[in-house]
Amino acid sequence: MSVATMMPCSRSPSSQVSQTLRTRDGHRVRYAVAGAADGLPVAVLHGGPGSGSQPGALRLFDLSRHRIVLIDQRGAGASKPRGSVRRNRTNALIADMEAIRVRLGIERWGVLGGSWGAALALAYAGRHPESLSAVVLRGLFLASEREVRGLFVTSRHRAPRQWTKLASAAHCTRPHALLRRCHALLQYGVSPARQRAVALAWRDYENVVLARSCGRGAVASATRTPRVTPARADRLVAKYRVQSHYLVHRCWLGETRLLALARRAGKAGVPIAAVHGSRDPVCPPQNLQRLARAVPHAQTECVPGAGHLASDPALHRRVARAIERLFAEPNREERTLRYAT
Repeated sequence: MSVATMMPCSRSPSSQVSQTLRTRDGHRVRYAVAGAADGLPVAVLHGGPGSGSQPGALRLFDLSRHRIVLIDQRGAGASKPRGSVRRNRTNALIADMEAIRVRLGIERWGVLGGSWGAALALAYAGRHPESLSAVVLRGLFLASEREVRGLFVTSRHRAPRQWTKLASAAHCTRPHALLRRCHALLQYGVSPARQRAVALAWRDYENVVLARSCGRGAVASATRTPRVTPARADRLVAKYRVQSHYLVHRCWLGETRLLALARRAGKAGVPIAAVHGSRDPVCPPQNLQRLARAVPHAQTECVPGAGHLASDPALHRRVARAIERLFAEPNREERTLRYAT
């Protein structure tokens, strides 16, 4: 059985309290709880994989009406061991979510996921539809070979200089082999200097690709890379070690399997809403159509001119609206019954 321990943290205006789920296989999964103790519970799943939770996600919610659980997935964010890929795969992340839900005494919760977090949310919904009140997705990633190829092959034309630097750091000249080469160099046993070079080049390439949908100012900002401390570089190594570990395995899902899980959740009656930017350079907007074919009742919205990042103002507004629609506040009687001890 997993064991949760309370970890005190500094109080913010949102009154976050961090806790740790200690798993039987050696991971310590950190999660933070914020908002109203008797509010509608919502789990927030970060992207990446490997990126870690962002406190800015709390701005999407009315914390007087919601109880938010920000989960750092295995090896990511404040979870330990940082960057570990041992026993780190999608099934384990889903089991961790269920363990956290049970530990917090939540009968059913909503789930908000962005990018990879959206794929994880759908996989979780398909496995545990009985644990869900609703799902909201932003920038839907379907864990397909097409999307991974797009990031490392097609998108090199969006950031040619940064791609060349990444290929140079990885000592790889073949676009189709770049991901696996980066994955190999980011694993344990490779010199720290080589790992840092690959992680920093990957970070720079990714930033420029994502910024292309936001205009010239964003691209110019993305190309200005400040000096990185060794500690920050090591965190980037951990992030991209986890990310490459998932991507080379198509996140142990793949598009066909993921959409089958989404279909199962839909048939079980789980409300699903997906918001996607029309200029998303990482996850094709056509992913919305693929989801709609699998789950006809899903509410899908393509936001004109929006990109991939949660910080995109137009995307942020539409996601907030979807949250208002699907994560409605339960009435007082339901809240009393849910949290009665």
